Amino acid sequence: MRQTLISQLTNYKPYNEQEERDRETILQLLKTQEDIFLRENLVAHMTASAWVQDFEHQHILMAYHNLYQSWAWLGGHADGNEDLLQVALKEVREESGIRNVRPVTDQIFSVEVLTVDGHEKKGVYVPSHLHLNVTYLLEADRAETVRVKADENSAVGWFTPQEAVEKSCESWFQTRIYSKLNAKVGQ
Repeated sequence: MRQTLISQLTNYKPYNEQEERDRETILQLLKTQEDIFLRENLVAHMTASAWVQDFEHQHILMAYHNLYQSWAWLGGHADGNEDLLQVALKEVREESGIRNVRPVTDQIFSVEVLTVDGHEKKGVYVPSHLHLNVTYLLEADRAETVRVKADENSAVGWFTPQEAVEKSCESWFQTRIYSKLNAKVGQ
C-alpha cells in the first residue's frame, strides 16, 4: 500500500507551490521513514483529512475541535493504516456520526505538511511535530443526523463553503488550506 501511495503522490499534479513543496517533503519521508504511518514517529507521521461536501455541493461539514479550539475539517492519524482514503472515511464517520459518506473520487484531492504544536493528550505531553497530510474530497448526506465525538470535538455542523473558511480561528488554515480547497472544488 505504501508503494501505491508513493505512486499516487508522484503522479499528483500540485495545485500551487505549497502543494509542490509539501508533496516533495511527504514523498521524501515516505521513502525514508519506516514508521511514518505511526504516531510513535515523534517528528512526523501520516494523516488523512476530508473536505466533505453535501450531495448538492452547497455545504461543507466541519467539526469544532477541542484541541485547536476552532472549526476545522475532519480527519486523523493513519495509526498504521496505509490506505489513507479509508482513514479519511473512518475519521468522518467517527467524528461526525454520519454513515452515508463516499469519495467523490478515490484520487488525492490535496496535500499538506501541517505543524502541530506540543500539547497534552489524555494527560500525556505530545511534543511538537508534523502531520504529513493527504486530503480527499468526499460527499455526505446533509439530512443525516450528526453527533459530536466528545473526546475530540464539541460541535459538528454544515456551512456554506465561505462560512467554512470564516468559522476557522486559524488564519493559516483559512488562507492556505480551506480557501484553496474551495477554489479546487470550484474548478
